[in-house]
Amino acid sequence: MTIKEAQEAVDQWIATTGIRYFNELTNTAILMEEVGEVARIMSRKYGEQSFKKSDEAVDLGDEMADVLFVLICLANQTGIDLTAALEKNLVKKSIRDAERHKNNEKLQKKQGLH
Repeated sequence: MTIKEAQEAVDQWIATTGIRYFNELTNTAILMEEVGEVARIMSRKYGEQSFKKSDEAVDLGDEMADVLFVLICLANQTGIDLTAALEKNLVKKSIRDAERHKNNEKLQKKQGLH
């Protein structure tokens, strides 16, 4: 599925199952909630916190998909073509960071180059 297809699929789902989009502010709050759920899993799976019994069956991929779904909702609501936005953003990062990461000693140490 392309990003464009995902935007279309979410829009179709909203029209047929979701009835309508929540307003932009509500969806922004929902996005923050979903990102928090991803952060909770990450801090337990990869960080120093431990899982509670009720958290052991969580699905990181599903939680990331929830974040993506709400982000796509916001893009659709605000007229953002996420494919174009991501392509433009990658060009910006490629120009801005052309040498920055190569010259970052912290990154080189992590790769074992120092």
